[in-house]
Amino acid sequence: MADLNAIFDQMKARFNPAAAADTDAVFQYVIDGDAHWSVAVADGECQVAEGEHDAPTVTLNMDATTLEEVMSGETDGMQAFMTGRIQAEGDIMIATKLAALFPVS
Repeated sequence: MADLNAIFDQMKARFNPAAAADTDAVFQYVIDGDAHWSVAVADGECQVAEGEHDAPTVTLNMDATTLEEVMSGETDGMQAFMTGRIQAEGDIMIATKLAALFPVS
């Protein structure tokens, strides 16, 4: 299984505050059905926390392999969504900002 702590630490390190200027959202990740992580973006800042958020803007369900591939740039997040590897609930349009908020170098 992927090291989720390392993946979400890397995500926070890649955060692009310039892309977050007009973004106020909470991205809830559900990995393998039972691991919950939230990524809150507001006021040009990013907070990552393990656990469920009370009011996520969008919830993204995927397996650990998909998360690892998307975060490494091996798989495009939109492509993973379109092929059913990522399921989204809530404000799906806000999820389209993820690539700009957390660019893969």
